[in-house]
Amino acid sequence: MRTPFALGLIALAASSAVLADARVPLGDAQRVTRLFAYPNNCGVICFRDWSLERTVEHYLTQSVQRDGYPTATVTVRREHDQLHADISGVPTTYAAPLKALLDSGELAYAGADRLNREGKWAYNWALFLPLGMALENRRSIELLHFPPDYSLTQAQDYLRSNTTDRWAQLLTFNGVPAQHTPAYQTIVDIAPIAAPASAGKDLEGVYGYFTDYQVRMVRDMTAAADGASLPMVAFGAPVRSWVQQQYGPEVKVLGLVSISPVPGRNVPVLGANHPSAIWYAADPKNNDNDPDKADAAGLRMMGQDLSAACWQAGMGRNPKADASATLGACTQKWQVKEKKQTCGLFFRTVRQMTPEQAHAKCNTGVMTRALRSL
Repeated sequence: MRTPFALGLIALAASSAVLADARVPLGDAQRVTRLFAYPNNCGVICFRDWSLERTVEHYLTQSVQRDGYPTATVTVRREHDQLHADISGVPTTYAAPLKALLDSGELAYAGADRLNREGKWAYNWALFLPLGMALENRRSIELLHFPPDYSLTQAQDYLRSNTTDRWAQLLTFNGVPAQHTPAYQTIVDIAPIAAPASAGKDLEGVYGYFTDYQVRMVRDMTAAADGASLPMVAFGAPVRSWVQQQYGPEVKVLGLVSISPVPGRNVPVLGANHPSAIWYAADPKNNDNDPDKADAAGLRMMGQDLSAACWQAGMGRNPKADASATLGACTQKWQVKEKKQTCGLFFRTVRQMTPEQAHAKCNTGVMTRALRSL
């Protein structure tokens, strides 16, 4: 599990703000229960036997740490069936983005409730909002399909999954310190449903139930505190198709488009492969059982993924940068100038080779030919 922000991370932003206390009314116990997926991991025996208050404190603590307030504390209290959160060591304005997230969550709940009333809700699904994200000091947005169930039931951390871990690693290869990656990974899922990793096809028919939630989240999350637009990466075919259906432009892998969540504000959006797609693309079973062909396919996708993460890192550091020029520089780096490094990272991270083994593999005749076509 990646470590939360430590002192000095987005601390420059945090230190420039006047830190005080924020009191956030959360609503009655019924509302908080549904918006925080409580109980998160209970059957007869609870994996973590937490109260509702402790569960909310857990997720809000993740948020304040990922926002760059490592000394902030969160206390959730219940008074006459109404819950509120007292958060110390954050700006007094910190309540606003949290309230906005929970209000958006009501739209997600309404969609899930209608889905269930129409008999289309699966027994092993759970409504799961993107809790624990950076709420204020975000750097970029990741538009994804749905969160895996174990992020809720086992980890109770929206950023703990094979998908997010791999992409965080790619961000570090592009100069983002590991402890800073959560600020770049504020996630919006078009299906806010924790489900088994194999449930992708089953979820393809549910997007329309969450339209109000989706468009509001994209609108809110892509807006920085200073009014600028944050860059967004759209991962995987279902998500790229959703962007086209909702906003108009076709989004291809490494295709750059602009959308307007609200009139007059343009958001740069880059299409990308799903972070976990490389294991499918590089599986010999999907390449005529030919290991060399599988390696070549994986290498091509690795170049695309590194280029996309490079763009995200660059635009996250400077949202006012030229999005097209940034993408051009990134593809030139990973698919032209540093092909051998792309190759080495593929064999180290996907094939699990040692650096020495990866270096030797990338210098074979077969891989040299594959690199020429990258």
